[in-house]
Amino acid sequence: MLAVRCVMSRSYRCVVRPNQRPYGPNQRPYGPNSGLIHTTSTCSGARVAVVLSGCGVYDGTEIHEASAILVHLSRGGAEVQMFAPDVEQMHVVDHSKGQPAELESRNVLAESARIARGNITDLAKLSAASHDAVIFPGGFGAAKNLCSFAVDGKDCSVNEEVERVLKDFHKAGKPIGLCCISPVLAAKVLPGVEVTVGHEEEQGGKWPYANTAQAIAALGAKHKVKEVTEAHVDVKNKVVTSPAFMCDTKLHLIFDGIGAMVRDVLKLAGK
Repeated sequence: MLAVRCVMSRSYRCVVRPNQRPYGPNQRPYGPNSGLIHTTSTCSGARVAVVLSGCGVYDGTEIHEASAILVHLSRGGAEVQMFAPDVEQMHVVDHSKGQPAELESRNVLAESARIARGNITDLAKLSAASHDAVIFPGGFGAAKNLCSFAVDGKDCSVNEEVERVLKDFHKAGKPIGLCCISPVLAAKVLPGVEVTVGHEEEQGGKWPYANTAQAIAALGAKHKVKEVTEAHVDVKNKVVTSPAFMCDTKLHLIFDGIGAMVRDVLKLAGK
């Protein structure tokens, strides 16, 4: 067996030659007796910024989406740096009850650090010149803390640092990835951009946030219908979007759709 080790991502891809067993009867699939040969493969090396909006689906970043993005970026050999704005959350939600926690406040940067395992930077320090791409996970934090879409709909305002980052990457011709509800950020900031949040009809509850597509059109953007496992690529604007949890479906399908988005972002980055 030949195992190709990607130095950047620290992952293994095993290639089994025809008529060869994956490993011998006295060998373990990994370890000193595995028979694996470690060599260097070609890795993307793309420098990707991931912008978080807190920690938790109802008032911050959707954690499964953030994790999926990080896994796919790691598998793609990208170098990742995480950012979040140093601002207070719109409110704090008790996730066990689905209700706001009165008299409690939290900081978006501090909460995002939970997902980043402490390795996070103030969004004000993010420079498009230092990165090849930027990705925004979803979660209601994108619509509450990165902009006011959750409250104001098409009349929403966008955090000034978020707006700056989107415009800077767009002007530099560098790809922007967004999933779930976060495509509304691009719809607001980049006139005429094409994005997807999935389908435009609820289909019996499968797409519970389908009306977001109409709001995107009201923002002056173009909505494209896609399945949960797909991503839409606006080649002109280098914006890649995927529905993620806009669809009520199995987690692995959401994971696959996010993977499609990440792969297209890396492809547009030329890495």
